[in-house]
Amino acid sequence: MAKQELTYESVVRSVQNREFKPIYYLMGEESYYIDRISDYIASQVLTEEQKDFNLTVMYGSDTNIANVLTAAKRFPMMSDYQVVIVKEAQNLKNIDDLSFYLKKPQPQTILVFCHKNGVLDRRKKVIADVERVGVLFESKKLRDYQLPAFIVNYVRNHKSSIDEKAAVLLAEFIGSDLNRMAGEIDKLMMSMPEGQSRITPELIERNIGVSKEFNSFELRSALIEKDVLKANRIAKYFNENSKANPIQKTLATLFGFFSNLMLAHYAPEKSESGVMEILGMRQSWQVKEYMAAMRVYSARKTMNIISAIRQTDAKSKGVGNSSISDGDLLRELIYYILH
Repeated sequence: MAKQELTYESVVRSVQNREFKPIYYLMGEESYYIDRISDYIASQVLTEEQKDFNLTVMYGSDTNIANVLTAAKRFPMMSDYQVVIVKEAQNLKNIDDLSFYLKKPQPQTILVFCHKNGVLDRRKKVIADVERVGVLFESKKLRDYQLPAFIVNYVRNHKSSIDEKAAVLLAEFIGSDLNRMAGEIDKLMMSMPEGQSRITPELIERNIGVSKEFNSFELRSALIEKDVLKANRIAKYFNENSKANPIQKTLATLFGFFSNLMLAHYAPEKSESGVMEILGMRQSWQVKEYMAAMRVYSARKTMNIISAIRQTDAKSKGVGNSSISDGDLLRELIYYILH
């Protein structure tokens, strides 16, 4: 049986239950989860008073593995544990030397490596050694369609709520930078009027600047509904506000949607639950647009639209195009999609 992949939630839950491991190797392209887990370990293992003597933070660019292991072998002072956090662990050389320490790790030390912008070579022996005695966690970038669910959960964990449309607006405007996303959500929650606990599109429009009427989400809805007037009004707004709405950003959103729509067309089970499963979605409201779009755009048309989006993207970058403006390119693409 294949080993089940660790999730952020499962790692946090085990720490919350004080099921501590002697080593946590956190690695991957998404720094948000790496930072959150390392901070959470320090806050759960040590009190603020204990941190003065028992929390050591090192940087891979300023130290070496020998110094890290020397720190890890020390004993805690007036505490059951000490925590050693190695940031920028991707810059550490001779990481394989960690294997010697893992043969008999110091049981009162919790050693945390924060390896960002990449992963260790999984063929290395040290990988198996970490997994044997501790936690090896890969923090992966979220895909675009996973962002609304992240937003909903983040807001819920902070005892607030958010409109479905507002979650999609934030996802499309901010993108997959989760640290920036969390910061913007925090600002929104702080800006809510007294007595209000729900983030709405109006609140986002007032505080972040994205229009609740003219955005990629509304453009997508117009294309699904075959609303020619609405789609062209949005395209006109994008052209007049091109700095905030560059065509490449719009094309990326459309490409992601129609690529997922193609997957939905070939789902073994074309019910809502079947499409949710193939697209990896957790919320039923996320799949409703795809179910509607499948009734409007056949698999063949969807494939042709994806090809047209790619061609438009190339032309917007000057490939085979010397005179057509971005605004005209978007209008031509919308006409092709709708007809």
